[in-house]
Amino acid sequence: MNQVPATSALQPGVSGLTSDFASDQSAFKKVPWGKAMMWIFLLSDTFVFACFLISYMTARASTTVDWPNASIVFGLHVGGTNVPLLLIAIMTFVLISSSGTMALAVKYGYEKNRRMTAILLVLTALLGATFVGMQAFEWTKLISEGVRPWGNPWGAPQFGAAFFMITGFHGTHVTIGVIFLIVMATKVIRGALDDQRPGFLTGRKGRYEMVETLGLYWHFVDLVWVFIFAFFYLW
Repeated sequence: MNQVPATSALQPGVSGLTSDFASDQSAFKKVPWGKAMMWIFLLSDTFVFACFLISYMTARASTTVDWPNASIVFGLHVGGTNVPLLLIAIMTFVLISSSGTMALAVKYGYEKNRRMTAILLVLTALLGATFVGMQAFEWTKLISEGVRPWGNPWGAPQFGAAFFMITGFHGTHVTIGVIFLIVMATKVIRGALDDQRPGFLTGRKGRYEMVETLGLYWHFVDLVWVFIFAFFYLW
């Protein structure tokens, strides 16, 4: 009777499970290290944003002072009429649209269509910059109306701290993403991803997985905004 070689036998317990999973070629074969590191970073960043939103909800639920009405605070006057959340709705539309252009950039990247990939990356960066610009306008408007990290004219003083902390941290992520998109678009149009020129954000020769890795970051930033929009502006 044939015996199974000792090297192929599973070890008992957790060590055997770990060894078997680590040898799974279909799960880990040819996975770029940059993509794996991006997933790890996004996981850690998820915990940070979750802590911010949980802290916000805790502060709002525990305060004895009325929480400011988002429809009034974030409304815009158009033709003498206050339109609730108009600017926030436009910002959300712009950022969600940028996820579509980023997905198309990844598609054309894997098709090695340098021109379309670069155009879509630049378009995504422009949409992201537009979002940051509108957020800066929102900050300026609220600061001029008296909102500070330690207080505001409409109620609970925790509102200002939560607003500047959460939207500022997210806006920083978007700004960093815009910079990376511009750098990547420059590399794509120069052909740096085709011949693997040494440098920042350059993947393996002829491979465009770095565009997809950047896309993971951008989609994450867009997804986080959906939660901020739901918890901060709609609640």
